[in-house]
This record gives sequence, C-alpha cells and structure tokens, in this order.
Amino acid sequence: MILDGIKTAGGEHCETSTLDVLLRHAGIELSEPMLFGIGEGLGFIYWDGKNLPFPFLGGRSRPAEITRKLTERLGLTLRIKETTSARTAWRNVAEQIDAGTPVGLQLDSYHLEYFTSKVHFGGHFAALYGYDGEKAFLVDTAQQGGSVSTSLESLERSRGEKGPMTAKNLSFTITPEASLPPLSDVIRTSVRANAAEFLNPPIANLGYRGIGKTAVQVKKWLDRSTDPARDLPQAAVLMERAGTGGALFRRIYRDFLEEGTKLVEDAGLHTAYEKYRDIVPLWTEVARLFTRAGETGDHRHLIDASALLSELAQREQEAMTALAAVQPSRS
Repeated sequence: MILDGIKTAGGEHCETSTLDVLLRHAGIELSEPMLFGIGEGLGFIYWDGKNLPFPFLGGRSRPAEITRKLTERLGLTLRIKETTSARTAWRNVAEQIDAGTPVGLQLDSYHLEYFTSKVHFGGHFAALYGYDGEKAFLVDTAQQGGSVSTSLESLERSRGEKGPMTAKNLSFTITPEASLPPLSDVIRTSVRANAAEFLNPPIANLGYRGIGKTAVQVKKWLDRSTDPARDLPQAAVLMERAGTGGALFRRIYRDFLEEGTKLVEDAGLHTAYEKYRDIVPLWTEVARLFTRAGETGDHRHLIDASALLSELAQREQEAMTALAAVQPSRS
C-alpha cells in the first residue's frame, strides 16, 4: 500500500520535513521556515558529559516539541501513539496507511539503510507513506534523498532503539478540525513564547546563556578531544549540514522572521529579523573556525571562535528581547 499524491522532495530539517508531508496531505501548505517558527523551534544547548566522546551543540528544541507546539498553535488534532510492543507499533502505522493517512515517525537514524553515516541519533523524524511485504517507503530530508525506502526489519530496529532522545516506537498523525486561526496572530504568539523560553533558561547550558557558556568551553576543546582532527570538523558539520538548514537552525529561523514581517506589522519582529540576518553568517564562521582548529591544531582558531560566540550570545539575547516585545494579537 503506497499513498498517492505525497510530496516526496523532502525539506532541510527532519521534523519540519515530516510535518510538511502530513500537513499537505491535510490540505495545509506552509513553508518549512514557517513550520519551524510557529513550532517555536529555535533554541540552544551545550551538552557535555562523561558518557559523551565530545560536546554536542544543539540549536533547536527537544524532539517532537515543534510538532506539539505547531499543532497547538494551529488548532490541529495531534494523535501520538507509543508502545513497547513492536507488533503493536507496526499495527499503529499500518492501519493509518491502509486508511489513506501518512504517519510521522520518530527514529534512530543509525538503523535506516539509506543513511550512509552510521551514527546513533534517536531524535530523527521521517514520514511513512507506504509499505509492501519487504520495505517501508519514507519521506526524509532532501539531503537524505527525499523519497527513500528501508527494510521493514530496519525500520523496526530504528523505531525501537533505546538511548538518548529515543522514543517508544512513537508515531503520530495530524488532523485539521476547523479553519486555521489568522496566521498573523499565530506568529505573534509563537515568537513571544519562543523568546520567553530562550531568554529565561532554567540552567546555564541553554538559551543565550548556553551560547555564552560555549564561548568559555570551546577554548578547551583541543584538550577535551582525543582526536581533534575528527571531532572539531564533525562539530562544524553538525552545525552546518546535519539537517539544520545551516548556521545551527538560525538560517531557517531568519527566513521565518522574514516571512513573518510580510504578514505582521510590528517593530520588534522587524528588528529581530534584521538582527538574525546578521547573526547567521557569524554562526557559519564559528563552524569554519572549528574546522580549521581541528585540521591545524592551532588554538588561535578557538580563541577567535570564543570571541564570536560571546558576541553571538549578546546578539541573540537582543534579538529575542525584540521578539519578546512583539505585541500580542488583539483577537
């Protein structure tokens, strides 16, 4: 059973790419940056620990949070199913496909056969739009090929993997129940909420404070790594090309803000867009400096990256402060 009329090109980011498939099937067409922004996707985390071979820099909210917040903002019905039973997990999705509805899945990308990079990542998403006796047919990001397939056995392993950021065979569908609220009102609410979370992190590893902490920690990265030539360029790749849309999701968020300024007349939104327009190339430069530090072993590149990160912490604090000042909708 393979569903017809599914857009299989894929997007830049896995969760919003999956949402695009499900929403288009439901008759809702929004750009990928708009999905990311309404879902309050922008964030930051500096994550290090004894169990990690090298620190991780994240630029978005937790897995599935974009989906939950987007559907809440748009007044859509989100049905999430989780189970520890592989048999029940397959029945949950097969019944939806047989009924003509694509399904979102949370996966560990390590087990997906079309992934050439075999790294465990339990916060990956793809849209299931069909299956036969041997394979599952998915829409993944454009980087992974858009329309892809993997064996049913590999999909089962991918859904049932245990570890950081994994879920218990999580699947979800989205159904519109009524007309959408005015998009301008949704944008106002979403940017204010995203800004509030970014500006008031519960711990120093998150939000703008996390960027400031990173500025201190990266100066130690050559000593922190057992293989700088591998780890530092890999950190840069994760920032620029691992489904982030570039600049650790800042490019996608900049595009959301630009689109938002055409729908919402508010000085705070315009100010934030202008600031993120300038922020994006700085993150790309930080990634370049990480790569150079790993390739050369020259500590000066990390000193330069640290200075840029300190500046970025301040710039993002200012941009999010502008979004926090966006006037709420009057409706």
